[in-house]
Amino acid sequence: MNKSGEGHLPARMGIEILEASAERVVGRMPVEGNTQPYGLLHGGASCVLAETLGSMGAALHAGHGRGAVGIEINATHHRSASSGHVTGVATRLHGGRTLATYDIEISDDRGRRVCTARLTCMLRETGSANGGAA
Repeated sequence: MNKSGEGHLPARMGIEILEASAERVVGRMPVEGNTQPYGLLHGGASCVLAETLGSMGAALHAGHGRGAVGIEINATHHRSASSGHVTGVATRLHGGRTLATYDIEISDDRGRRVCTARLTCMLRETGSANGGAA
């Protein structure tokens, strides 16, 4: 994975990684700057947070010299968020040799579920160009 994250979508959206292992990745993102025209958190922003966390976990699971590429994501948006931060927790459901699947729960500052997503990543050998994740 790109170590600095500078210039990439997660950095532009203000995503911060708080905890990272192959089993569990936790990160947060501000609502401000990631809203749709009604001032509510954009559903696509929730998907970016979910894919960022799940892909990071999958890349850590894949190990050195291998990377993760998201091949399927689905998301259910349960409630809106209009301020503060949302926090995502990605938990590994399956970690195989070629696929890894993560369940991602996104909650608001009050602990209320905003979104539930599931991400499946294909694990593959990488070159030095992308450093392990896409």
